[in-house]
Amino acid sequence: MKRDFGKLKGENFDLIVVGGGIVGAGIARDAALRGLHTLLVEKEGFAHGTTSRSTRLIHGGLRYLRTLQFKLVRQDLREREILLKIAPHLVHRLQFVIPALRSEPFYRFSLPFGLYLYDILAKGSSLPRWRRFSRQKTLDLEPSLVDIDGLVGSYLYYDCQAEFMERLCLENVLSAAENGACILNHAAAMNLLTKNGTAQGIEVKDTLTGENYVANGRMVLNAGGHWADLMWDKLNINSTDRLRRTKGIHLLTRKVSNNALVLFAKSDGRLFFVIPLGEYSLIGTTDTDYANDLDTVYASSSDVKYLVTEMRHYFPQFGQDDIYYAMAGLRSLVASENKAASDTSRAHKLVDHEQKNGKKGFITVLGGKITAYRSIAEEALDLVCKKFGVQAPCITADTPLPGAPAVPAQDIEQATQQHGLPLETVAYLATLYGSRFSVVLNYVSADKRLGQPIVASCRDILAQIKYAVDEEEAMTLSDFLLCCTNIGLGQSQGLDAIETVAREMGLLLGWSKTEEQDQIESYRALAALGQRFRTEAIN
Repeated sequence: MKRDFGKLKGENFDLIVVGGGIVGAGIARDAALRGLHTLLVEKEGFAHGTTSRSTRLIHGGLRYLRTLQFKLVRQDLREREILLKIAPHLVHRLQFVIPALRSEPFYRFSLPFGLYLYDILAKGSSLPRWRRFSRQKTLDLEPSLVDIDGLVGSYLYYDCQAEFMERLCLENVLSAAENGACILNHAAAMNLLTKNGTAQGIEVKDTLTGENYVANGRMVLNAGGHWADLMWDKLNINSTDRLRRTKGIHLLTRKVSNNALVLFAKSDGRLFFVIPLGEYSLIGTTDTDYANDLDTVYASSSDVKYLVTEMRHYFPQFGQDDIYYAMAGLRSLVASENKAASDTSRAHKLVDHEQKNGKKGFITVLGGKITAYRSIAEEALDLVCKKFGVQAPCITADTPLPGAPAVPAQDIEQATQQHGLPLETVAYLATLYGSRFSVVLNYVSADKRLGQPIVASCRDILAQIKYAVDEEEAMTLSDFLLCCTNIGLGQSQGLDAIETVAREMGLLLGWSKTEEQDQIESYRALAALGQRFRTEAIN
């Protein structure tokens, strides 16, 4: 995957996809696998927006049963099973414990019915069915719940986790590239080019150099997430379909529990999660309407106070000192009248602007859950192929992602001996890259120096930097620290690694010392958003 704007010259793409989050990446992959000449452009790094700020779950959405969204839940449970099959190295089953409290009789009686229905909708699932536990069995399973007042037992059910959600997105991008798609990150779609009301392509800007280019294409598919309707403004499109943006925050904290927990906020009854994430816990999320800067989203002190307050009902000793940082992202929802943010449907909608606004060759995807990204892509490509008069079936449900299958233990042990690296390091690379871990290790074979750890606080090695630059279009520090790897997700936010990574990337990409320092300062500013709630609290 080579970032080359020269590939745009003289080309006429069948499909141009705007937006490199997981939905856009899934669409580009599906299009390429159907044989369409495809271009994907992303204005930042891949998975930069909502994808990287999610709860990192692949799930049907138990709470959506309360609002009777049975079709949505059934679809996502089906997609959960597909992702377990095509990305077993990145998607894993996760057990959830829901405490049953004496003070919440409604949940004690309604949850068994909801879980029973959840299992019915998941017909054919490979995951175990739900179970009910006594108070003692609950504490044997999850000792952290011992301080909860009125605990009478719990319910246990299963969903899935994608701990490295960014790599799930990136592997869709890689698959698209392997099947002939042109992939460009840090490439902002500036304008939709039209002639006689028909899309002809886009004007695209290389945000790293400032140069502008033209990309010609027969169809433009707008998968810009919470930025999607900005292109409508440029085209003076007045649509009855509207985008509702809501903010959700997560806290990365010390490890609170061994299992995933489903808890209910005392103030408003809203469900939130405590999710194990390696040696940490990820706590969230909130759901509040948002109308501020789309490119600088952060958790406010009031956002954090809400989660801390609700956590204390279950964990009385929990406080701000347990928080390493907070992250915030935006959901793009299909707007509906008179509904609270949490009750607005997570279902997606395809807007065919030829039918809606007379703009031929232009389609927008609104809304949609991350879990459903593959089926959203399938629906979008079915529409594109219908417009092209092309008979090309979707094969993404049966085509493994590039890092599949999961790596057997014996292969990890063999690679450990072959390359002279610690078993823990090689096992980690296998969880991050799946079967492609061997490609990363080939860099170590060529240069033993690249087997050195990037920094003592993580298991990542120097070879990953070269691999990311060579194979995954890593062009900035945030590309590497927050997408190609999850170094930036840890307690230090990757700040202890930036000098080393900047030096190595600078050598590979030809950065001057000034450019290297600019990259460092840019990443520090991005990481500082995660601590901004503390400054607000002081002020």
